[in-house]
Amino acid sequence: RPQNFAWFLGAGASRTAGLPTAADIIWDLKRRYYCREENQDISRQDIQNDAVRARIQNFVESKGFPAQWADEEYSTYFEKIFGDDIERQRRYLRAILSEDQVTLSVGNRVIGALMASGICRAAFTTNFDSIVEKAVAEVAGQSLSAYHLEGSDAANQALNNEEYPIYCKLHGDFRYVSLKNLPEDLASQNEALSDCLVNAANRFGFIVTGFSGRDESIMALFRVALESNNPFPHGLLWTGIKGSAVHPSVEELLSQAREHGVHAAYVPIETFDSLLLRFWRNVENKHPDFDAKVRKIQSASVQISLPPAGCGKPILRLNALPVLSVPRQCLKLSFRELKDWADLRAAQKNARSNLILTKSDVVLCWSTQEDIKQAFGDDLQSAEPYDLPHDLGSTKNLQIRGFVAEALCVAMARGKPVLCRSARYSTFLIADPHADDRSNLQPLSEIVGKTSGDVPGLFTSVTDEHTRAEQVRWSEAIRASLDVRDDKLWLLLDPDIWIWPQRARRSATEFMDKRRSDRYNKKYNALLDAWICIILGTSERNAEITVSAFADGTDEENPSFRIASRTAFARLLAS
Repeated sequence: RPQNFAWFLGAGASRTAGLPTAADIIWDLKRRYYCREENQDISRQDIQNDAVRARIQNFVESKGFPAQWADEEYSTYFEKIFGDDIERQRRYLRAILSEDQVTLSVGNRVIGALMASGICRAAFTTNFDSIVEKAVAEVAGQSLSAYHLEGSDAANQALNNEEYPIYCKLHGDFRYVSLKNLPEDLASQNEALSDCLVNAANRFGFIVTGFSGRDESIMALFRVALESNNPFPHGLLWTGIKGSAVHPSVEELLSQAREHGVHAAYVPIETFDSLLLRFWRNVENKHPDFDAKVRKIQSASVQISLPPAGCGKPILRLNALPVLSVPRQCLKLSFRELKDWADLRAAQKNARSNLILTKSDVVLCWSTQEDIKQAFGDDLQSAEPYDLPHDLGSTKNLQIRGFVAEALCVAMARGKPVLCRSARYSTFLIADPHADDRSNLQPLSEIVGKTSGDVPGLFTSVTDEHTRAEQVRWSEAIRASLDVRDDKLWLLLDPDIWIWPQRARRSATEFMDKRRSDRYNKKYNALLDAWICIILGTSERNAEITVSAFADGTDEENPSFRIASRTAFARLLAS
């Protein structure tokens, strides 16, 4: 029911259109202040340099400015640069937020389409720009008038009269006289616009995106909404980029919301565009004209005939092994409480490679029923057979493809002096430096000598999270992933070096470059042969090998694969 949600848009929602965020503006103001006080000439491009940033930051802090990322940074710099000269503020913002710099992203166009079609009935923003108005005009050919500090009294009346869509700029519009940038301005919000937001919070759920929570006046307004009669009846969903830190004020607000009985959650997202595009894809009965404007580029089915197989020389060897069969089933797990990725990783680590897990809409697993029960205890409700999709080449099944690839690597490593580790989008098979019997690694050691060891003189950095320096270690490894070409599944193999701990990989770049410096065609070809011999257990050129992840288990518990040991190759078309 998307009509039940209002949107709150921060600067991150405009950044995708090419406009600066609050952080970008802060750095531009710091640059201007530094150049003015020190008689320097530093361009906006120069500010991307870390050394330049550090020099400017040290200077402004020496002058009594707030520390970087302090909540009062934004307002303090506006006060120092512009004083109380509102006209200078407007000219500055008009230049830096010029529509000439705007290129609407798919996320902006979705917001425009949602508002034009009545799916989004109310939106609020801290932004001064005209991105949303421009998006409504481009997608629907309609005009959208924003309520701002000029004429703010009409906003609440429009909401009460259900004159949708309603779009409120809480900090004003740079095209008009009134703005909220200075400390005394940001200490409170305009009363009429504030009442409108609180009123909306009693009718709608809120989706917050592109806003960090550093503006205390806005956070105070959300807290006022929580104390109202019917706060956020459909929930409060706060989105943020995956892996980024959550501001303490956001965590506190969501906690308070839950105490008031509001369904409140922090939702990690990839980007603003990906969030809105997912939202749009799931909207039913979309206006076809709006959809065409939102998704300007759409995939189309094409049929390009492949050339016939060549028979000429030379023969080019590729680093791909044909995967002849893959498992068709796994287990679908259900729990009494929802599991996130941290829960699954902890269970997998404790199970010592006896669990292979992934998570999308459901949690999928390969393991025996006994090991699954041991890992999750009474929290496990059921483990039922689940049919895997056949088309691993589809973009919809990328997560399943990674799940299958991990299982294949676990199967190839079983019973061998090889470790299996996942990192980003690939899985690595690593020469085990602590294996009791390393004789199987002989084909590899004959080519590279030692297969593992310490990186001389290299230790990890000490941080708040890692309080002890560790010796950095390495092992020979091979990166493995699955891909689909010509409707066939291939295992791609690329010899590499694994670094322990993984956070030190960048520090070990020089060591890895030196170790790999002579791995040209001949040596690379030999390394590929050696690894195929190790992980498949045969040096025969065209054998078909069957490997399973575990020693026993039913088909849906124990994934089994059949692989050919001869890599793909290519010939010239002409003989």
